Amino acid sequence: MYNFSVKPLVATALLFAGLQTIQAQDYLVNSLKNNQSANSAAAFKFTDVINIENTPVKNQGSSGTCWSYSANSFLESEMIRMGKKPVEISQIYTARNAYIEKGKNYVRMHGAITLGDGGALHDVINMYRQYGALPQNLYTGLNYGTANNKFAEMQAMGQGVLEAVVKNPNGELSPNWIKAYTSVIDSYLGEVPQNFEWKGKKYTPQTFAKEVIGINPDDYVELSSFSDHPYYSKFVLMVPDNWSLDQVYNVKLNELTDVIDNALKNGYTVGWAGDVSEKGFSWKNGVAYIPAKNVADMTPEEKEGMFLGPKDELEITPELRQKAFDNYQTQDDHGMHIVGIAKDQGGKEYYIIKNSWGASNDYKGYMYMTKNFVKYKSTAILLHKGGIPSSIAKKLDIK
Repeated sequence: MYNFSVKPLVATALLFAGLQTIQAQDYLVNSLKNNQSANSAAAFKFTDVINIENTPVKNQGSSGTCWSYSANSFLESEMIRMGKKPVEISQIYTARNAYIEKGKNYVRMHGAITLGDGGALHDVINMYRQYGALPQNLYTGLNYGTANNKFAEMQAMGQGVLEAVVKNPNGELSPNWIKAYTSVIDSYLGEVPQNFEWKGKKYTPQTFAKEVIGINPDDYVELSSFSDHPYYSKFVLMVPDNWSLDQVYNVKLNELTDVIDNALKNGYTVGWAGDVSEKGFSWKNGVAYIPAKNVADMTPEEKEGMFLGPKDELEITPELRQKAFDNYQTQDDHGMHIVGIAKDQGGKEYYIIKNSWGASNDYKGYMYMTKNFVKYKSTAILLHKGGIPSSIAKKLDIK
């Protein structure tokens, strides 16, 4: 039986949580500033093994839209793989559409679902399928005088509208609430052009997606690895930013990196979502690994030298990965784009990762992430199904 006395408390708590997420990305970036060692780049000698062509690094600004930047970067690389000249896809058009759909879900769920900037890699595919796409220079989202994304006020305004709707003061919902909520989003990000001209030809967002970008959204799948669900089945990934309750395929832990390796070796890049709020993740130094020794047990000298050259790592098991997820030590706080493989001076392999925080670190917006970090801290990966090894695709019944 539903306890009606609990409902207002749940809605209030979730609204507060949503408001907290507005500044989450800035907080995340700032929290990583101390994760660095002096002269780290001189202590690593990286050699590219695979480096798949990708578009220039972007900056998501003060917005929690890493999922849109990373997955749209992934789609731009897909254009290159298909022999097309890539265009910068409007990340904020994708985000705008997700905000509209997220608002609808929020109301349908009586406020009992996450709201805010965050999203998932599959949101980009879903919004592409439903709304099409726009070139970035046609829809920048910079509609109120800022040079970079700054979404806190917009999100607070939108949440205020939705909170009023969920309270249902009329006793039944009118259709006008969707118009009111959409007008808030569009007043900040800009109204969507229904028809536009690009390189001398007229398009709609749907025809631009089909004729210029040209991907088939049905070709893309998300994978993860958790031991509390049957392997080779699909399950709803229970992370707050999976507001659409999409399902992902479940594979064994080592198969997660086997899939990434196979994809990269066959020319496919990979979207990555996971947890970067780790002491072994240094954005400034452009390196991410899982230290073999607990950071709390390190000496001051060991902490200072964490990123001075390759280090031993903790061995990752399915049990360890599951425990970290269940204890909130692994959360879905960031999305990035895997574009290659490199080796350090000892022959150890790392993934080359493209971020969306601008070219502000030692590697101009890229970084090197160990396979152990990916095994431990990934929440999901997104890729073209053609990048999955045939033996694993068969187990997943992916054709």
